[in-house]
Amino acid sequence: MRCLLFACLLLNTLHAVALDRFQVEGYQLPNGLQLLLKPGSERGHVAIRLVVGVGFDDFPCADKELPHLLEHLLFSGVDASGEGGLEERMQALGGEWNAYTSNADTTFVIEAPAKNQRKILDLLLEILTHTELSENAIATAKQVVEREEGGHYSHLQRWLDSQDLGHGASNQLAVELGLKCAQRADVRPLTREQLEAVRKNWYAPNNMTLIMVGELDRLLPAYLDRAFGALQPIEPNDHLALPDIRRQAAAQRDLPRGWVGNGAKLHWLFPEPTLDGQPDETLDLLKDYLDWALYQQLRLTHGLSYGPWSEREVLGGVGFFSLNADVERDNLDEARQVLEQLKARLLKDGLDPDTFARLQQAAIAHQAWAVQGNSALADYYWGALGDYEDGHFADPAEALRTVTLADANQALRQLFKQPGYLRIEKPLLGDEQLIGLGAALAGLLLIGLLGWRRYRRR
Repeated sequence: MRCLLFACLLLNTLHAVALDRFQVEGYQLPNGLQLLLKPGSERGHVAIRLVVGVGFDDFPCADKELPHLLEHLLFSGVDASGEGGLEERMQALGGEWNAYTSNADTTFVIEAPAKNQRKILDLLLEILTHTELSENAIATAKQVVEREEGGHYSHLQRWLDSQDLGHGASNQLAVELGLKCAQRADVRPLTREQLEAVRKNWYAPNNMTLIMVGELDRLLPAYLDRAFGALQPIEPNDHLALPDIRRQAAAQRDLPRGWVGNGAKLHWLFPEPTLDGQPDETLDLLKDYLDWALYQQLRLTHGLSYGPWSEREVLGGVGFFSLNADVERDNLDEARQVLEQLKARLLKDGLDPDTFARLQQAAIAHQAWAVQGNSALADYYWGALGDYEDGHFADPAEALRTVTLADANQALRQLFKQPGYLRIEKPLLGDEQLIGLGAALAGLLLIGLLGWRRYRRR
């Protein structure tokens, strides 16, 4: 009751702080469901995100598609009208919904008219608790998941994956280092019993966060306490430990991509260092700096790549930082030399102070308009749940201001003291190579024909 009274008071006063996107006074129901309710700037609309703490990383290689398959099954219908009837009910309420499974979570994404928000939440609660996992529905969902993952997993594709040839550059490196599964998970062997176990062991209120942003109903707290508060909690499940680097990888590899073409992609990947006492925004600023440096060197100065870029991504339990460029295959050696010179110059001279200060101010200014509207704000909260504490999300602008040039240079030296891993994606043959091969084959054929005619004359 105290939580309910607090929530009602919260909704009556939150409009005064609605413009501060980092202040979100959430609370927890007795069953463990975490609620984040934020009045938004757009009237007549509510953005809803239900985040369930289960994703691909919670299962071994053979079973990784279990949470994804269950996500699809929860839209298969709650009565005889099936999937179509369920969608008709959402359409009648004026809402739209979808769901996404990631490495860390499964999230239901709903856009709703404010006047129907409680009815739409009823429908969400119904699919979570009343969806029957029938064999027919499972078979249909398996076909959908298989198509989403690229279609039937052929023997050729399986063989290419087992040879580290069927993945993109970063995923190929992750497989080589033992950070990711070598082959795609197959949904066909997954059983109804396994899916029921996932729903029972993970789809519980104390493993969920409900985020709502927009024109919130004043009776919403009482409704949530009554409807979602009736869900039964479970004993928390242990998440699988994320894999760390377990194997060696080649310093350089060429990865075939297609049969013929003059284009190529160069990727230089480095494991991210651990920055003791520094915010993660230090590497964000370093990324901005390297984006500009790559643009200057590869496009403006040398004209080798139209849109080079740097990237940060997590592979297994390890963060990677990469320098990337689209180039002509004939320019690969020159582009690689330019990157090596850039790395050597940065290690020797460090970051240019004026350029770093300009990019830092641009990054801080970007935060003022980076998140606009109810939906974008709900998505922001979804992605930043790990930074939520005592009613506030961390303000990236504050963290960006604390990063000094010395911090960025230290991160740069730690990053580039490693040789890194070079991966080059290109077709098997260039256009000129194909023409040369065709001419050679035509020549051999002509020589064969002339020899055959001479033989016949004799």
